[in-house]
This record gives sequence, C-alpha cells and structure tokens, in this order.
Amino acid sequence: MINGVTARAGSDGSAIEPLDEQVDHVRGPSHARLILEYGDYECPYSRAAYREIEKLERRQPGGVRFAFRHFPLSEIHPHAASAAAAAEAAALQGRFWEMHDLLYHRQKALEDEDLDRYAAELGLDVERFGRDRADDRVLRRVARDMSSGIASGQVLGTPTLFIDGVVHAGGYDAQSLIDALTHT
Repeated sequence: MINGVTARAGSDGSAIEPLDEQVDHVRGPSHARLILEYGDYECPYSRAAYREIEKLERRQPGGVRFAFRHFPLSEIHPHAASAAAAAEAAALQGRFWEMHDLLYHRQKALEDEDLDRYAAELGLDVERFGRDRADDRVLRRVARDMSSGIASGQVLGTPTLFIDGVVHAGGYDAQSLIDALTHT
C-alpha cells in the first residue's frame, strides 16, 4: 500500500495496466511508439522529464505517443495529490493537457488558491472545478493510476517511464529517449 492505495494487477494479469483510450490521458498518433509516464506534479524530476518529453515531441512530430498517469508521492510532496485531482477536474471539462502543462510550469505554486486561479486562466467553470476536485470520480481516477503503478512492481518513484509497456531504465533526457525509441 502506497499513499493509501492497494495494488492490483491489470485485468489481463499483466504487470502494467494496459493503456485504455477511454480512461488514460494520451496524445500523439496511435501508430507511434508509446512513452507512458508515472509522474508527480510536485516532483522536480518529473518536471525535468516533462521538459524532455516536450523536446522529444517537438523533434519527433508524429513519431511518438505520450500517456501520463498520476503517481503523487504525498509523503514527500504535500501538494501532489491535490494537483493530480486538479488535472483530473480539468479533464472533466476537456482541459487535462492544458492544466498538466500549467502544473509543471508553475510547480512551486500548487496551493488550493493557485489551482483555482489556473482553472480560471483556462476558462474553466471554477465552481464546478472546485466540486470536481473533491469528487469521488476524480479521487478514484487518481487512485486507479497509483494502483496500476504499484501493481507493476516497477514504479517506485517518479518519474517512471515505460516504452511500449517495458520499463525504461535509462535517462529521461530527450536524446536518451530518442535512442530508446529507435533501438528497442
């Protein structure tokens, strides 16, 4: 159990929960190689990986697919769970990726007032956003990601990256990721 979440294996018995287009946050063409990140919005290493993945996406337009799953390490990052809930609340209004970007760009400001301000900046219904952040659907969505990471047995911290379902043990700088995508 991590952050109060009990691990469970994927429904097909795999070590990592398969990508679910209806649930997971994913961008990029379906034919491209997939990088799946388990990340924490308050983790400086997740932020560094975020920047490198952005570089990779610019260098490889149409050549990489990216998915993000929440893995807030609340014991060391007290705002990580509320930031994950904010991203999911934004997703309910169709703005996950925009909130995702803001949370990493403004990682040092993740208090509740900050999150509400970001929702307003994105043109979200702020009242609904506030309700949704505490809603059981949002909390279950974040817990689903945590559980899948724990069940993999390979997500022990953030960021943890998988390439096409296999944990990536190398660096997360853009060139290392390009090398891994082209040589595995």
